[in-house]
Parts: sequence; C-alpha cells; structure tokens
Amino acid sequence: MRPIAGEPGGHPVIIQGGMGVGVSDWRLARAVASRGHLGVVSGTALASVLVRRLQDGDKDGDIRHALARCPLRDAARAIEARYFLPDGRAAGQPYRATPLYSVSSPRDLVTLTIVANFVEVWLAKEGHAGVVGLNLLEKIQLPTLASLYGAMLAEVDYVLMGAGIPRAIPGALDQLAAGQRAELRIAVEGGTPEHEQRLVFDPADYTGGALPVLPRPAFLAIVSSSALATTMARKASGRVDGLVVEGATAGGHNAPPRGAPQLNARGEPVYGPRDDADLNAIRALGLPFWLAGSYAQPGQLRAARVCGATGVQIGTAFAFCAESGLRPEVKAAVLRRSAAGTADLRTDPRASPTGMPFKVVDLPGTVAEPAVYERRVRNCDLGYLRQPYQKPDGSIGYRCPAEPVEDFVRKGGDAADAAGRKCLCNGLMSAIGLGQTLAPGEVEPAIVTAGDDVRDLWRFLRGGKFTYTVEDVLHHMLGDPDMVGAAG
Repeated sequence: MRPIAGEPGGHPVIIQGGMGVGVSDWRLARAVASRGHLGVVSGTALASVLVRRLQDGDKDGDIRHALARCPLRDAARAIEARYFLPDGRAAGQPYRATPLYSVSSPRDLVTLTIVANFVEVWLAKEGHAGVVGLNLLEKIQLPTLASLYGAMLAEVDYVLMGAGIPRAIPGALDQLAAGQRAELRIAVEGGTPEHEQRLVFDPADYTGGALPVLPRPAFLAIVSSSALATTMARKASGRVDGLVVEGATAGGHNAPPRGAPQLNARGEPVYGPRDDADLNAIRALGLPFWLAGSYAQPGQLRAARVCGATGVQIGTAFAFCAESGLRPEVKAAVLRRSAAGTADLRTDPRASPTGMPFKVVDLPGTVAEPAVYERRVRNCDLGYLRQPYQKPDGSIGYRCPAEPVEDFVRKGGDAADAAGRKCLCNGLMSAIGLGQTLAPGEVEPAIVTAGDDVRDLWRFLRGGKFTYTVEDVLHHMLGDPDMVGAAG
C-alpha cells in the first residue's frame, strides 16, 4: 500500500464508496484517487462487465490496453479473441453469455474473473500515485478468491468488504500475497457438517508456476454495529486494518433493523436508536474507522473527525457525478428530480434476493415502477446472487428467489420467498448501459440504487446544468478549493 499524506499510517480521509455493478468503475476510482483520496472499484460481476464491454467494441481501447498489461498473457489474449467485437454487436444482438459460478467453477471462468479484476484495478491505478481499493460483497462468495487475486496482481491498495461477516478474508489476503493456496468455507443452505463445501484457489494453477510475492492490501471491514466491529477486530483470520461503519441511510444493501421486523406506512423497515452503531465501543478497538451513510456535507466530515473517525465514506454523491459508470440519461433524470425536489427512493425489504433491505430509487422506466416489474419475464442468466443449497442426496444445487418462480420452487424454495424479489444482477447491469438485449429494441429494465442523499444532489449543480464532477464533490466536502487532494 502506498501511503499518502494525512492520518498516521497514511490512510485517506475520504473514501469513495464501491457501489453497485460498474457504478464505481475505473474512471471514477481513478478520478478520486488521483486527487489524493481512496478511489474504489466495485468488484461485483466484473467478469460479465468485462466481456460485455469487449462485445460493445471497447471504443476507446482501454480494456485491450489493460489486457495487454495482464501478467496472465495467454489468458488475456484468449479472452480478447473470444469476446472482442471490433464493430460492436449488431442491432438486436444479445450479449454472449458466460458460465455461472459454482463451488467448482470452470477454469475459464476463474481465469476470466482474475483477468477482469486485474483490468479494472490496473486502469484505476494508471497514471497517478494515489491509492485504489476493491469493494466486494461477502454475500457473493464464489468469485471472491479469484477476484482478490486478480486485483492483487494489479497491486490494489485496499480491499473493502461488507454485506456479511468477512472473517476469513484477511487470512486469505495473507495467503494470496505469499503465493499460497487459499480457502473459503461456502455457506450452503441446509448444509450438514459432513457435506461442508470449501472454495479452494491455488495461484500456482493460473500463473504457470511463476508465483510473484504480491503486496498485501489493507483490509477494511464494512460493519453496521459495534458487535460486528468487535468480531472482525478480534476474531478475523488475519489483520484487519480498519472499519467502515455504515448507517441505514447508505445506498445499496442495508443491514436489517434489530429486533422484531416493523414496517412504516411506505412498507420500509423501521430503524431506531438500537440500530445506531456505538462509536465509543468502536473507537475503543483502536482501529482507524470511517463513517458512511449521508456524510456528503462539510459539517458531517468535521463531526466524524470529532467522534474519532479517520474520515468518511461517500457513495451517492460520487455515484451520480460525471465520472461514474451510471448511464448519463439515468444520472440526468435523477439530478433533475433532485433539483425539482421530487427525488425519492424506498428501502425495499423484498427487492434483494439476499433478504437484506435494498434501497431502490423511484425512477420511471425502471423496475421501481410496478408495471415495469410485473411486465419483466424472470430470468437468471448471470446468477451472481444464487445461493448454494444442499439437495437430499448431499449434492449442491443453486437457486435464487428472483429466478422464475417455478424453477425456485422446483429446487425446494418457498414461493412466498420469491414474491417481490427483483433481479439485481440484470437490473444493475442495465443501469450502467450493459443490459442484456431481450429482443430488437427491448433491453432488460434497469434498477437504480442510492442512499438517502439522492434527495440532496441538487447541492452540486451549478449554472442550470444537470451534471457535476468528482472535483465538485471534493470542493463541497472540503470547503476550501485549495484543499482538494489533501488527505487531512
């Protein structure tokens, strides 16, 4: 990890959140990192993102530029030969599919995952001396080890992980950095001890025997409570370098409220004082920590520092800036609504197949509209949120509450659990302009997620324009334009 000026140990004050599928892409992360803060790329579904970018023609040549720098030379060349279309896809042509992950994923898929994560991190780090992180979800386990290794080949500086309890990740980083085999225990619904499933990744299987000693990135656990923070600090498999303490107003997945579930008049989970993290207890752990969830205001940064935090993580404000991966028309529509005072979102307790509450922006033409949701034909062709389950014969199957209901029930799922579930995989891909073509002129509908700050994005708009930049966000956060790029 290359330190930058600021806190003892070189940690940045502002972290750009790792949002969605491709929202926190390499362009956004590079823009933030080159200004002295922590730019973060989302590692979710990067294998699919990479091959769809290639099939759309890689117009600026950035992906092929990074592929040419990948140390897995034969694999990178094979991926380019397989997926790159110089003129892009023909009108109405769907994207070529990739295999779905499993406990024993095909070798080509594992290699693709390594290369895709290398490409995203390498591009984010190119051309500056700042620091770049990779964000992963504990809920998506099957690509994790290959994703980490690919990012580490590109010398990623930080790994951030939440949406679960990622106790095993620090130790896996230690093993991968040393070129050693790493393992993760896979959560299997209905699994029994005698059928425990472990994901095994050996770098030697993919490097041709040449095992570089890699820099071990700093690991930041994303937590919502002091209890989880304490678990990570004291019981993780290796060194935890810091904590991101995320509140219920943050975008994407939220931790469910404590206690018996209660819904408000809008059908949203009700959060109360019990759900506020005990910052005194977290500070007592002695680890650097950052606060996340509606902190995109100068006063909030100052307040966080007074509480003992190293700084803050900002997601939504960066998600809708010009450099993010969201489709320009999506950003413009949300920003117009924010300026008009009509931007809204809902913390949907049913949307995510994971069962965790998920924030959905109210935007016409997306699956937030009941008519669009009902019209969409369920399909599970990406499968990142499929859950492994144990079949009666002891073998492993895979199911998702957002897949076709009849398929989910046939695999032992409860039809009631499928009600209201939304395909985040396809919806989030569509939000970044990589939605699957269903028929000529018809593309998978998007789903857009954000934090509560989406209502206040108008603060960044100037001169009647419905666009703003990373630099605008940093100016706003730091107060003094001369401080942009400073880490303290």
